[in-house]
Amino acid sequence: MSLGVGHLQALLGSLGRLLRSPVSTFLTLLVIALALALPASLRLFVTNAQAATGNFGNAIDLSVYLHTDVPLAKAQQLAVAARSRPDVAEVQLIPADKGLEDFRNYSGFGDALAALKENPLPHVLHVRPRAEASSAAALDRLRGYFRAWPEVELVQVDAQWVERFNAILEVLRELLLIAAALLGVGVLAVIGNTIRLEIAGRRAEIEVIKLVGGSNSFVRRPFLYTGMLYGLGGALLAWAIIAVAVGLLGESVDKLARLYGSHFQLRGPAPAEIGVLLGAGALLGWLGAWISAARHLSRIEPRA
Repeated sequence: MSLGVGHLQALLGSLGRLLRSPVSTFLTLLVIALALALPASLRLFVTNAQAATGNFGNAIDLSVYLHTDVPLAKAQQLAVAARSRPDVAEVQLIPADKGLEDFRNYSGFGDALAALKENPLPHVLHVRPRAEASSAAALDRLRGYFRAWPEVELVQVDAQWVERFNAILEVLRELLLIAAALLGVGVLAVIGNTIRLEIAGRRAEIEVIKLVGGSNSFVRRPFLYTGMLYGLGGALLAWAIIAVAVGLLGESVDKLARLYGSHFQLRGPAPAEIGVLLGAGALLGWLGAWISAARHLSRIEPRA
């Protein structure tokens, strides 16, 4: 019998044994699926959070406040000059009158502001640097450029919220790695214990195989396929759980996005992420089965 036929027989035999006990097989797959779905869901949450914000973690604005005596025509000339820089992506001029109008509408101090004889607000340039010019050194150069203008009173870099956003994402990524490691160990334990019980239930069969000259690799082969099927089946079930969750939440998220004027739609896992999930499940299943089989099969010897 060729090696390929032997592997195929071991695979089909393992699959048949799993199908003959559907309830216990499903419960084991469910435990594995929940362990795999948790880190995959956290990863999906991080991905959707970045997509929902337009990946604004790299968008840093500079607010350039001009002196109050700078005329609007001069402010417009300065805006044109700022747009000509290669490290600037966008420049928005907010005239003083527009700034005062917005402040009057949204601050709740409309009556008090009406008593002012003149506009105390300056013209403001909102400058957004290009993504490749968002480093600390590049921002310092750009800020120094605007500070050198005699018409400029203050240059403020709105970077604190960006640092907080990136810090939150970094914490989530670290949590993802920790959760994946801990739950991966849990999957190994579940599959290892399941294989241990199966080895104990087939002890007499294993003794007979070894008695007629079966090697350890031959005896171990069906258990490795069983573990791999458990891991792969658990990963498929985890994918199904995530798909159902995305389908249930999709309409609510879409409604919430519309309230904020956004067209964001909740995204499911990408094909590459699904492939990683299935591969990780199969690998963990094979590794858990190998560890358990290597430990327990060595203790079984044919009786004289």
